[in-house]
Amino acid sequence: MSLESDLALANRLADAAGAAIRPFFRADCAHEAKADASPVTDADRSAETAMRRLLEAEAPRDGIIGEEFGTERAGAARQWVLDPIDGTVSFMAGRPIFGTLIALLQDGWPILGIIDQPIAGERWVGAAGRPTLFNGKVAGTRTCRSLADATLATTGPQYFADHDGEHFMALAAQTAHKRMVFGGDCYNYGLLASGHVDLVVEAGLKLHDFAALVPVVEGAGGTMCDWNGEPLHAESDGHVVALGDPARLEDVIEGLACNH
Repeated sequence: MSLESDLALANRLADAAGAAIRPFFRADCAHEAKADASPVTDADRSAETAMRRLLEAEAPRDGIIGEEFGTERAGAARQWVLDPIDGTVSFMAGRPIFGTLIALLQDGWPILGIIDQPIAGERWVGAAGRPTLFNGKVAGTRTCRSLADATLATTGPQYFADHDGEHFMALAAQTAHKRMVFGGDCYNYGLLASGHVDLVVEAGLKLHDFAALVPVVEGAGGTMCDWNGEPLHAESDGHVVALGDPARLEDVIEGLACNH
């Protein structure tokens, strides 16, 4: 398939997920706890089912890695990575800062990604070698003169293990910490790609949490890597940095004092 047809399919996947999610938002939506105690709702399952149905019809040889329903065709060189609702806690709280994440991996490397916010009607689309688009217009990160000027975002301190939390707070102390943003999950990365946030740092992410973010952030002029500065791929350990201004990368890695 061509990149154009892959992008068209990815957009249709986002449309299908959004159509499945919207009726459940701020409605009486059943939920339960998964094995890791994180919540899952009927909206999560409905959205992933809709995307899988489309992929089975239109890309039957491609692999699928989904948060809710696992992996199909694990050995495929091309794999679609689906997170129907990244930020289920925000979704359940009626906060429209969750998102649907859709990525395409080629041999384990993210080459296409979508962050879709189906309530606000906001969509970031990134693909290797192309500028990131936000609702069809080119998006761009902003420059950051120093870490002291940086607005740092993360989903929440409760998601860091003790050791990781110490490293995060060491970095946070060097940023404009009175402007720090908590909450937002994948939405923070979209905001970074559009030049509203400078830095997102998280740990404990799974492939479906970060794969789609990489093409979006990098296509907007930013950089994504692990806490050691290494590129993100299917085997990465879930320590994630997204940075709007790549000139600050050395400062960030040093600030994390990465010997975790």
